[in-house]
This record gives sequence, C-alpha cells and structure tokens, in this order.
Amino acid sequence: MTIDNTRAVPAGPRRSIELDSDEAWRLLGSVSFGRIVFTRHALPTIRPVNHILDHGDIVIRTHEGAALTSHARHAGGPGVVVAYEADAIAPDTHLGWSVVVTGYAHLVTDSAELARYQALLNPWANRTMDYAVRIRPDLITGIRLTADDEVGTV
Repeated sequence: MTIDNTRAVPAGPRRSIELDSDEAWRLLGSVSFGRIVFTRHALPTIRPVNHILDHGDIVIRTHEGAALTSHARHAGGPGVVVAYEADAIAPDTHLGWSVVVTGYAHLVTDSAELARYQALLNPWANRTMDYAVRIRPDLITGIRLTADDEVGTV
C-alpha cells in the first residue's frame, strides 16, 4: 500500500524568523512532546518522548533498557550531550515553529524528585518507566515559519 502525503501547500514564499530564547522556551512549554537526540554506537539516535519543564530544565521519563538511561547513568561530569527538539508545524500550510535545546542530560537520582516526576509525567509507552532524565539547557534556539506576507504581524 502506498501512502500519498504530498498535500498541496499554499503557494508563496516562506520566511524563517529566529526566536529569542525566552520566546523559544515559552513555545517549548506550550507542547507536551518532542524528540530527544543522543549518540548511540557513535551514531545519532532520535526518540519521540513527552516532557515537562521544571525550573529551567526539561524532564523526560525512561526505562531500564533504554539506551539513553544507560548513557546518562555512565556519563561523568555534567552528563551526556543531547539535543531536544519540539515543534508545532501545521501539516496543511507548513507554517509554525520549531525549538531546539542543546545541553546535558543526566539521571534524576533523588528519590523525592523522581517520585514527583513520576506523578507529573505520564509516559506514552505501556511499560514501567522507573527513571527520569533531566536535560539542563546550554543553548536554546528557535524559528518561526511564516508566510512572507505575515512578517510584520508576528
């Protein structure tokens, strides 16, 4: 079975407008899921996950067998380098925004914090998610994709 996902997108130029870090962080907080990017066997790996923002950090839940759990557990110093991307781009117009956070991920080891995150963040997967990973941002960037004639109204 072939799926045709080539919807007609309204014609016209698009513009990419850089967001400041405050606006990017606000937009990131407006959605509940994104994609975490990390290195596995020296290659980039991307996983969709849901998240919460907590005191300037991004928190996700994970499980014992997850590659990210293992990497975060064995990372020394500030943690393992990751990127986190979230967006809201309309499939019919291809307009919206995208935010990328680059920083360090490490396992949450404090039992009270872990219990709090387990209560606040319900994972999608139907499996035991006993771990939480905190991403401490170093760089927050974002873009807004607009129709060229909308630039003055954004």
